[in-house]
Amino acid sequence: MMIRKFETKDTEQVMQIWLTANLDAHDFVPKEYWTAQYPFVQEQLLQAEIYVYEQEQTIRGFVGMMGDYLAGVFVEQSCRSSGIGKSLLDCVKKHHAAFSLNVYEKNQRAVKFYLREGLSIATKGMDEDTGEADFTMIWEKK
Repeated sequence: MMIRKFETKDTEQVMQIWLTANLDAHDFVPKEYWTAQYPFVQEQLLQAEIYVYEQEQTIRGFVGMMGDYLAGVFVEQSCRSSGIGKSLLDCVKKHHAAFSLNVYEKNQRAVKFYLREGLSIATKGMDEDTGEADFTMIWEKK
């Protein structure tokens, strides 16, 4: 297993994980929302700082940063709760002194994960695209 920087050849595997993870974690958001976001996200990948978690030549998860904003930690469904998300988040913590992210309030699994990993809820807001309540969470190096 290894964590490495994203390469263009990883795009298809990364996008498949992105779509599947979003559909799975956000069943309260219409599926069409995620499929409509797909081309935009694929374009953003090439401008983001992305690290992939690779195991046996297969990408099992990835994390994406846009500056000091964490766009998300995504792990293949069959590999969740195996430490991959934590490893990817630790990688980001090594490269950034502070960062923020947004997470849907209804995605309790993710909220609990980020709280356990030392992030705190800064504000509660609303995602204008979906009309869902979300939290802005922050992390700073101690």
